[in-house]
Amino acid sequence: MADDRDPGTPEAVALLQALIREACVNTGDPQSGQEIRSVRVLQRFFAEVPVEMQVLEASPGRASLVVRVRGTEPGAPALGLLGHLDVVPVDVAGWTRDPFGGELVGDDTNGEVWGRGAVDMLYLTSVFACVVREVALAPTPPRGDLVLLAVADEEAGGEFGLRWLLREHSAAVQVTEVLSESGGMRMGDHVAIGVAEKGSAGRRLVVSGVPGHASIPYGAKSAAFEVAEVLQRLSVVQPAIQFGELWAPFVAARVEDPELAERLLDPVRVDAALPQIGGIAGYAHAISRNTISPTVISAGQAHNVIPGEATIDLDIRTLPGTTDDEVDQLLTEMLGPLAGSVRIEHLHGWAASGSPIDTPLFAAIERAVRDVAGAAVVPNLAAGGSDARLFRDRGIPAYGFGLLEPDWSYERYRAHIHGNDERISVGSVDLALRALRQIVADRIG
Repeated sequence: MADDRDPGTPEAVALLQALIREACVNTGDPQSGQEIRSVRVLQRFFAEVPVEMQVLEASPGRASLVVRVRGTEPGAPALGLLGHLDVVPVDVAGWTRDPFGGELVGDDTNGEVWGRGAVDMLYLTSVFACVVREVALAPTPPRGDLVLLAVADEEAGGEFGLRWLLREHSAAVQVTEVLSESGGMRMGDHVAIGVAEKGSAGRRLVVSGVPGHASIPYGAKSAAFEVAEVLQRLSVVQPAIQFGELWAPFVAARVEDPELAERLLDPVRVDAALPQIGGIAGYAHAISRNTISPTVISAGQAHNVIPGEATIDLDIRTLPGTTDDEVDQLLTEMLGPLAGSVRIEHLHGWAASGSPIDTPLFAAIERAVRDVAGAAVVPNLAAGGSDARLFRDRGIPAYGFGLLEPDWSYERYRAHIHGNDERISVGSVDLALRALRQIVADRIG
């Protein structure tokens, strides 16, 4: 394989390294990210290339780039390649190498590019840009539009990125189908392609007590103690197991032992079987039920004051079909006799989203994965979220794309996203480039 690298792979690797080095870290603060730096990198990459290019800034420095290659046939597909430019923060002490060095470790055929965002998702943003540039420079224009959407603020919900673009500049981001992140990882002999994502139903539990002076606790009722009881109840709550239509394909692709597969398909026995599937058990647990994770806990402001109020923030991820009312009902039932002293507030959230698999774009993905990697595709439900949902909400099919090397299992992929020592193999960049080129030719060539 090393001797058969695509001629475009070195260019994609170099662009990936350049994007990593811009360190567009999104902390959630409106002033963070500063994706304009990576936009400038891409502007230079497309300099003197015959494309339509727009820099759109939601606020100073929070910039996105839209690059469009116009097609020749009215009514042909407009394929959007959706990549984000922001990355999550790092714990520098936990890294073996400079997280923003973009270092190529090993040689340029079998090495790995290290750095925050290498997997999530700058390698794909780079591959997207390279294919758009190739199409723009080709002697024959495409039938349909090809659009690079290199956006800001994906890691914090998109208010300064795609959400803002769709609201304020909808014409600029007009597409009919989309490829984005959350695909390409290996599941047995299959390649997972994202077709759906769980929803988010953030909640804040406001716990009431009776304040008082900490030196005389008699008669007071510390909200901190109440928080402990609420957390205890949360630790034992068991949302109902729900096997959606993507569960059985996942089990078939990942589990070879028929007896174990049978247990995993049984809602009564599935939890006892999860430890036997190794590192993917966490993912399997997450996509077979709604999940509730306490994340931020706060009580009190002064050392000598018994707090009369405390809060618990919950990250709740929901399966398709789950309503806000059902989430509130589950929490109320969990609280039991404590419900009278706990107020449930809604934080940000969104519904689960999905795209059908009987579309021409998904068929093109299947053909490309088969031709480039000799593998079949398994449709995948993502436990987390991405900007792709914003297109799905508008009825536009959007899929999590990628094509990683055979040793890049789901577990390896997940370990690098938001983790220490994030990196991507040159071979995975190469495979994704080859597959994407074929998909683009298939859909709009």
